[in-house]
Amino acid sequence: MKKPSILIIDDDDSLRRVMEFSLVEAGYAVRTASSGEDGLRLFEQEAGDAVVTDITMPGMGGMEVLARIREKDEQLPVIVITAYGTIESAVEAMKKGAFDYITKPFNRDELRMTLEKALTLRRLQRENLELRAAVTDRYSFAGTIGTSDRLKEVLDLAGRVAPSEASVLITGESGTGKELLARGIHVNSTRAQGPFVAVNCASIPEGLIESELFGHVKGAFTGAVRDKAGKFELARGGTLFLDEIGDLRVDLQAKILRALQERQVDRVGGNHPLAVDVRVLAATNKDIERAVKEGAFREDLYYRLNVITLQMPPLRERRDDIPLLAQYFLKKFNSSVVGIDPAALSALRAYGWPGNVRELENVMERASVLRRGELVTLADLPEKLGKKEKQGVEEIILNLPEDGISLEDLEKSLIIKALEKHKNNQTRAAEYLGITRPTLIYRMEKFGLKSA
Repeated sequence: MKKPSILIIDDDDSLRRVMEFSLVEAGYAVRTASSGEDGLRLFEQEAGDAVVTDITMPGMGGMEVLARIREKDEQLPVIVITAYGTIESAVEAMKKGAFDYITKPFNRDELRMTLEKALTLRRLQRENLELRAAVTDRYSFAGTIGTSDRLKEVLDLAGRVAPSEASVLITGESGTGKELLARGIHVNSTRAQGPFVAVNCASIPEGLIESELFGHVKGAFTGAVRDKAGKFELARGGTLFLDEIGDLRVDLQAKILRALQERQVDRVGGNHPLAVDVRVLAATNKDIERAVKEGAFREDLYYRLNVITLQMPPLRERRDDIPLLAQYFLKKFNSSVVGIDPAALSALRAYGWPGNVRELENVMERASVLRRGELVTLADLPEKLGKKEKQGVEEIILNLPEDGISLEDLEKSLIIKALEKHKNNQTRAAEYLGITRPTLIYRMEKFGLKSA
């Protein structure tokens, strides 16, 4: 393990040697200089991990050394030493960017402890920068996997809308990557340094959703033992992502509309509105326009959110991306896997993927665990992927009436037939139709079909 590198700058030969001995003994790599000019030359050769410098030296003093270092590196910890322990000199050093100061005379423990704190801060700063870089790379549009025209169109529009403050409504089936797209918009926006707060409106119990979104004050209801900030407050200065917004109660939709229009929220039980500065992105897998017509979703909120609509394509409409995605997930779960054999790849491309990219990720994780060799084979995939491809729609619909046909009536009829075929087993009927069970239930409700 590489030793932390410390640069000591002090014109006092005796003190410089004592500090050097103490820090070498503590496990540091130490370089020393007897003047500010020599210290800067060593710094320019190698910045190191921290600098300890005296303030008062002939020629270039410690304050100038500090200023020159700050021109090159704003984060490097600099600790100043002063024999004049006045508050004025300490304040001036801190104002110019010193991490801390120590006053002569000091013992070796004081120097070591101050350095340990400085190096801990330096490490955390580096880790934070690395994490931010990784997040930016993970959610950048350039890093999105896929080359299909449908996906490129969505990403192009998302890239153009990201720098704005416009609200965005992201639609698409479950598992298509709506939250990933929302995170990409945030990372590429002017709010990237602020928080990204995601809320799944469908997963929060109905009795808690208002408190989760808007917060509450102590005593607002049983169990409210202290004030709590809501998601709107937590996202202040950043982006709030409301996933599955189509599942929100109409009364809560009104409160969200008010928050968007007035940039204020009221905590549950509170008497005073709180200002919030957030950008709202929303997503749904439902037909919101139909929900508006049926009175299940407020029209004014729909138009407020629907400044820009991004439609995430289902995986079955971007089959050319399946090999790229499959290889990406394989490397993610097991870097030793070489690839996918042609038969397995053909099965992956032919499958309908009702669960979209999320389902593909799960399948490839399973394959990476169960594989028998360096290549993923058809035997490593779930049995359903190896089944014979379903009969084409053009072979089912033999005669189209000349005077037209109702698409909704046709869809309703297909759902009824699928349920009858599978004795009202919704899971099997959904799989038969190539959709998820929640999607089947939603469409059954849409057509007034009761569950058995």
